[in-house]
Amino acid sequence: MKNFEESQTKINLARAFAGECQDGARYQFLAQEAKTKNLNYIKDLLKTLAKNEMSHAKIFYDFLIKYGKSEKNIDIQAGYPITTYSLDPGLKFASDAEFSQFDSIYPAFARIARDEGYDEVADQFLRIATVEDCHNKQLKIIYEKLKNNKLYKEKNPIKWKCSKCGYEETSKQPDTICPLCKYDIGYYMINLEE
Repeated sequence: MKNFEESQTKINLARAFAGECQDGARYQFLAQEAKTKNLNYIKDLLKTLAKNEMSHAKIFYDFLIKYGKSEKNIDIQAGYPITTYSLDPGLKFASDAEFSQFDSIYPAFARIARDEGYDEVADQFLRIATVEDCHNKQLKIIYEKLKNNKLYKEKNPIKWKCSKCGYEETSKQPDTICPLCKYDIGYYMINLEE
C-alpha cells in the first residue's frame, strides 16, 4: 500500500469531497429556483440529490480522516465552475457534471486507488459513480421535458400522482389543480422513465 500522504488517492479524495460539496450546494440553489416556479416535486427531488451529494462528501471526508493525518489544509488543483441558478441551463450543466463523474472521473479515481492499494476507497468511488449515473439520467429527463415544455405532458396516457396527497389519475397530462388536495400541478410527480 502506497503511503497515503504521498498518494494520488489522497488528492483525489480531497477533490471528490470538494466537488460533492459544490454539487450539494448547487442542487440547493436549483431547488430554490424550482420553488419560485411552483415546481415543488422538482424542488423536493433536487433537495434529495443535494442530500445524496453531501452523503458522498462525508464518505470521502471520512476516508481522508481514516487514512490521513490531521492537517490544516490539503492543497488541490481543481476547477469549480459557476453557473446560473436558472433551471435551464442549470439542470443541463448538473446532468453533464454527473455524467462526467460516472463515466470518467470516479472510475479513474477508483483505478488509481486500487493501484495504490486502497481497495476500499476504489470500491466506494465505483459505488458512488453508479449513483451519479442515476442522478445524470433524472436531471437529463427533467431538463429535456422542461426545455421542450413537456414537463407535465406525455404522448400516451400515464399514471400521474400528486406528491402532496397521493391522488392518482391516468391521462396525457394531469389536472392543473389536484382535485383532491387542491395543490397546483407542480406537486405531481414527473415521469422519469426514458
